[in-house]
Amino acid sequence: MIKTIIVEDEEIIRKGLLCTVDWLSMGAVVVAACSDGKEGLEAIKLHQPDVVITDIKMPVMDGLTMVETAQNEGFEFLPVVLTSYSDFEYARRSISLKVFDYLLKPVSDEKIAELLEKAAVRIEEIKRSKQAAELVSAGADGESVTLKNMQVDNPHVKYALQRIETDWKDHLSIEGIASELNISSSYLSRVFKTECGKTFLDFLNGYRVQKAVELLSTKEYRVYEVADMTGFSDYKQFHRVFKEYTSVSPTEFVKSSGAVMKK
Repeated sequence: MIKTIIVEDEEIIRKGLLCTVDWLSMGAVVVAACSDGKEGLEAIKLHQPDVVITDIKMPVMDGLTMVETAQNEGFEFLPVVLTSYSDFEYARRSISLKVFDYLLKPVSDEKIAELLEKAAVRIEEIKRSKQAAELVSAGADGESVTLKNMQVDNPHVKYALQRIETDWKDHLSIEGIASELNISSSYLSRVFKTECGKTFLDFLNGYRVQKAVELLSTKEYRVYEVADMTGFSDYKQFHRVFKEYTSVSPTEFVKSSGAVMKK
């Protein structure tokens, strides 16, 4: 549900929006309806909404000041200006760098539905962008530290982890490593999962995805090149595994992180 706050000093408009619009059917819920910017600011801090629909000219604190204050304090939301036609140009000029959309009074259900549909897309983009930023921040170093600091007692598991760290680009398999150690693959699979909490393949794929994140964020390689560089057998497998571990496809990751791939 898209958490929404309405800030409007005209009671008839505020209550009309609150009571006559079928917010739930549009995938939204109104968590607060406020009569001025000061109340709106407190509601933003309390509820941390996704969308704030606000009038501009209000007593105590106007809508522009409310939005600016909340954003300066680190609250993230999509500000939507609720304005009359006569004030529209003023509204557009005043917060052109911050506003997500505008609603002209009187507001129809269709316009609100359109707004919420666009908001849902933008909220998902922001979510993916944050996920991408977290992955870039973590990078391959975070996974390497995990490998180095893992407390494992079994020497066979230690050897398998070392092989992942040094030869992750190559064709690695639990069977191949077990053969190198002269032990059965079933035994190595069992002790690896016991010591590491996940299967060898899960660990290897996770490590490769971290490397892929680092390579993609450099903006130096095409997606299919990164797939090949990180040891995946083909692009489809890379796409599937990358999305499984990050919730976004490699291409979506590039777009949401702002990376521009080379031509």
